[in-house]
Amino acid sequence: MAEAQGYSKTQIWLHWLVVLLIIPQFLFNDAMGHTFRSMVRGGAANPDFGTYLHIILGVVILLLAIWRLTLRLVQGAPEPPHDDPELMRFGAKAIHWLLYLTLFALPISGLTAYFYTIRWVAEVHSALTTGLLILAGLHVAAALYHQYWLKDGLLRRMMRAQP
Repeated sequence: MAEAQGYSKTQIWLHWLVVLLIIPQFLFNDAMGHTFRSMVRGGAANPDFGTYLHIILGVVILLLAIWRLTLRLVQGAPEPPHDDPELMRFGAKAIHWLLYLTLFALPISGLTAYFYTIRWVAEVHSALTTGLLILAGLHVAAALYHQYWLKDGLLRRMMRAQP
């Protein structure tokens, strides 16, 4: 995998698009939950607009995550700041890769649970949702720590493309 000085415009655009698409997934997942519980009880699925929206956004997020990972592998990504302690550098890399893993596992588990009506997979999906919130929170906290405590301008890497 290549090391880059900064992120490309496409990488930045994909990052923020995924963030924007994840927000409604969390805020409007009640319709999907209601539909799935009805299916588990043996009733008709009766999916509504919210259910379809959740599925469509999940698939779009998966496709965008594949694109992002492909770009990361081809174009590279900047290393964590070299003056960070080794534990912070390791944590930054681990959280990034766990975020990618979760962005793949969430839609795959959600689609599997829904289309095959598998309750335990739905529970894994729910646990992954919590995991994504925790990882995203750590990711944001680290970015803000760099921006406002260390004042090293790290946040600019995801705001402005490097030439």
